[in-house]
Amino acid sequence: MSELLQQRSRECGPINASAGSAGSDARVVARLAGVKKRYGDNTVLDNVDFTVRKGEFVALVGPSGTGKTTLLRLLAGLESASDGDTEVSGSTSVVFQEPRLIQALRVWKNILLDDSGKPDAQALARSALQDVGLDDKLDSWPVSLSGGQAQRVAVARALYRRPDLMLLDEPFSALDAFTRRSIQSLVLKLWAKYRFGVVIVTHDLDEALILADRIVILSKGRICHEARVDLPRERDVTSPEFNALKRDLLKQFSLSMS
Repeated sequence: MSELLQQRSRECGPINASAGSAGSDARVVARLAGVKKRYGDNTVLDNVDFTVRKGEFVALVGPSGTGKTTLLRLLAGLESASDGDTEVSGSTSVVFQEPRLIQALRVWKNILLDDSGKPDAQALARSALQDVGLDDKLDSWPVSLSGGQAQRVAVARALYRRPDLMLLDEPFSALDAFTRRSIQSLVLKLWAKYRFGVVIVTHDLDEALILADRIVILSKGRICHEARVDLPRERDVTSPEFNALKRDLLKQFSLSMS
């Protein structure tokens, strides 16, 4: 197994997914301890331990229905655990699969929402839009935006809140390949600039390897495997090192489904 992939795995069960990434801050911004989530008789998360530090970029991968989005919603405060402890410190923002823009509001008001009445509201919105390269769309209506532009506005809305933890729920899955790669690069640039913690849910191993310093595989509601990715950015998806890591993860992915 590749030396570049420093990893821990075992039969699916409680793994403490908490190792800090290189360059991450010591401060923990989110922690799940012994967390279970049930909907009736259906257990979606089963005894999960998971920690994220500020400045850390973590990808959650796994088959559909394994609890990835539920874990993200717990961190966002959109769900409550059935058992166990959930702790999130500092501010949190979420970028969903769809931009979720309000069509009746201009772009700048979509960014600020309840803060749009502030005296310096447009200046605050412009600053966030500058970070995503869309300050010329300040007064535009959402209907005039392309899919990629709308998702950039969603990123700007999350960024405006200066989060300690940014949660990304498959935010690029509806985009074409070129736009997807462009926004991946944008998120990496913003993460490097502001050093918030990031947790992204994705089904795409290439995306996880491009973005994350740590990859966590879930199966049947449990964390089965985690891997640290020690490759320089920007990562070359055609390189032998990248593809060796991908092969290793595909093996673990297959084991998690058995």
